[in-house]
Amino acid sequence: LSDSEQLALALASRYSKGERITVWAPNIPEWLLIEYACALAGLVLVTANPSYQDKELQYVLEQSGSVALFLVKHYRGNPMHEIALKATEGLAAVREIVDVDDHAALFRTGDRVSVLPDVYPYDPAQIQYTSGTTGFPKGAVLAHRSLTNNARFYAKRALATSESTWANFMPMFHTSGCAMISLGCLQFGCKMVLFKLFDPAAILRIIESERITGFLGVPTMLVALLESLSVEPADVSSVEMVVSGGAMVAPELVRNIQHAFSCQFETVYGQTETSPLITQHHAEDSIDDICNSVGQPMPQTTVSIRSIEGNKVVPFDTVGEICVQGYCNMIEYHANPEATVEAIDKQGWLHTGDLGTMDSRGYVRVTGRVKEMIIRGGENMFPAEIENALLEHSAVAEVAVVGLPDDKWGEIVACFVRAATDEAIDPQDLHTHCRQNLSPQKTPVLWVQVEAFPLTGSGKIRKFELRKRYLAGEYESL
Repeated sequence: LSDSEQLALALASRYSKGERITVWAPNIPEWLLIEYACALAGLVLVTANPSYQDKELQYVLEQSGSVALFLVKHYRGNPMHEIALKATEGLAAVREIVDVDDHAALFRTGDRVSVLPDVYPYDPAQIQYTSGTTGFPKGAVLAHRSLTNNARFYAKRALATSESTWANFMPMFHTSGCAMISLGCLQFGCKMVLFKLFDPAAILRIIESERITGFLGVPTMLVALLESLSVEPADVSSVEMVVSGGAMVAPELVRNIQHAFSCQFETVYGQTETSPLITQHHAEDSIDDICNSVGQPMPQTTVSIRSIEGNKVVPFDTVGEICVQGYCNMIEYHANPEATVEAIDKQGWLHTGDLGTMDSRGYVRVTGRVKEMIIRGGENMFPAEIENALLEHSAVAEVAVVGLPDDKWGEIVACFVRAATDEAIDPQDLHTHCRQNLSPQKTPVLWVQVEAFPLTGSGKIRKFELRKRYLAGEYESL
């Protein structure tokens, strides 16, 4: 933290409070230094995925109005410095490009008076670009109070203490990595082990050597850890808590993690616009609640389920749109008032675009996306329900259900599957499994096996990309 304060003074001598600084780097210690320093200096941190190419980076820099770009020169074959030079051509707002490995440049003192400004809880702290599962990313402006309180509530429910050691292999350019885990560990005095990249075998070795007590991972990561553990056993007895979210968590995955790690398990649910968590389980929740819900609302957060038409609160256990009020909501979409008004209504409810239900105890279930809802012959189908059923099948590692256009029905139910083994998927076997668990109209009529899913930077399946590729003839059905 003393290094962060020193860096904050250096940044304050170069930039004015409220100016935006983009960080384009993998999970490295300098990322944290810059995050804390920007907060102290009243600067707005803009995050960028290190896999970006020039047009993607240019979009973030230009849309955010960033005045500086902090980067590493290259990462995993991506020539980032070269890309940055190309992306910043014609962007007069970008005053400097800084190599974070060059500490002389990083800590350079500028021409301004080196004094830290007053920074307030409601001031903007970060601009996080949405994962883009449905298209063009928008920059969610998040306040200091939103990020810090959300991380504190998360860590408390995850049973973090000053004796805990948490692994952080979630990307720092996402709220899960730079806020939930990093700021949660900071506030509880936890030790945090930061991983530059996600390497399941390496992570398991570090879990053993560092006696890791907890970690957060999206389902694809947890599946990979289980697969690696089955090939190369490791001592994971130190693990007390595993948390997952960012995508649907299958009941079978919960059971497999608890069996392999002999640990407690919690699911979280949220989105970038809510800093990010909306709900989370409690450590004492039953296995039934863990497998069939995403937990209860976070403290100081109000959740309601509202009708798509009319914006009225629906009864318990009735599907509607999940809406949120509270400190966690974003300030706005940066420089996009139309999208802001569309997302946050006049009563302050943030409309998540997610479909779900709430029971009488306040436990929330997510059933799909409003825009992903499949309408077959006038009947609404919720992809999450079908995906949950398929994930119970031993041959299925990952699955995504989408609607495809059809002349007769309007849409048909299509299923994209990644197999749990090297063997080919048997569509008839999966069809039989679905018919045993779902009504006929919910059973997919088209099956596609994929080696890997197109993912967002935060690990969510890009369903619109699957639909686009299939319609373009890039996938063949089984």
